[in-house]
Amino acid sequence: MGDSSAPRTKGEVIMSPTTLRGIVGTPVTPFTSENEVDVPTMERLLEFHVTHGSDALALPMHLGESLNLTADERHTVAEMAVKVTGGRIPVIINVSLPGTDQVVDLARHAESVGADGVVVVTPYHWRPSDDELLGHFTAVAEAIGISVLLYNFPARLGVGISPELLKRIVERCPNVVGMKDASYDMQGFTETIRVVREVAPDFSMFTGVDYPLAGMTLGGQGCFSPSLQVAPHLIRRLVDDCLAERYVDALPVQQRMSALWQLLKVGYPASVKAALELMGRAVGGVRRPIMNVDTRALAQLRAGLEALDLFATEPVGW
Repeated sequence: MGDSSAPRTKGEVIMSPTTLRGIVGTPVTPFTSENEVDVPTMERLLEFHVTHGSDALALPMHLGESLNLTADERHTVAEMAVKVTGGRIPVIINVSLPGTDQVVDLARHAESVGADGVVVVTPYHWRPSDDELLGHFTAVAEAIGISVLLYNFPARLGVGISPELLKRIVERCPNVVGMKDASYDMQGFTETIRVVREVAPDFSMFTGVDYPLAGMTLGGQGCFSPSLQVAPHLIRRLVDDCLAERYVDALPVQQRMSALWQLLKVGYPASVKAALELMGRAVGGVRRPIMNVDTRALAQLRAGLEALDLFATEPVGW
């Protein structure tokens, strides 16, 4: 990974079977008033991520309403991300679906359009066993020649990736190079790093949202960030402090970041889209069954952003 205290340069993060670190931005998916993917706004949002501190992009995540997109729309989003970034930062495509064959199809498409990697959740609803999970992730990893990141979210998906299972996966699949962990279990996070790095010393562990301080003090490499598109300066300062091991300096920044996330997680992902509009970066509404935030919630969100002084300290507009 190199010296984390060295000056950071754009494109420093390398997406390969070696290492990945920093901020993985997770853009929303903009929609037009006719409920179509808004291509020009999506391109503008992707460029915003690149120029405002994302070290990599992962999309469309659940924040990007992946479950509400058609297969063709997911293809379009992947193609746009690769085109707009133009190799400046790595692009990781979320190819998650309940069926392995569906995931393989999306992963092959991602590779064919030039993505650097894919991210894959545990199949939901089925509650597969460890052996079934091993077979699922192996099938995806062996179908492509690019990197694979796993996504562990047991509370939402009903099944998790244990440290021992992850070790088995990595031993079998050398292109599985990292994991987004949304368990919010620091004991599990620590144990996973200890176990997996016995066989893969460069394996990259990320916290699921904007809480890098806790994870990076335990050996993590950063976070998947839904908040960068709202407050890029805040999360960039926080992660840079953690990369340089300035943990005392990072603590008050992390607390401020936590306050922002407490605002955004209520009504997520509609709340993130509403915050973007308040920050002068309108991206349209959400798709059903999600509902847009109501007038009262919007006023509370505005008041919260003002209390955090974000209108004065963060970019307003594109």
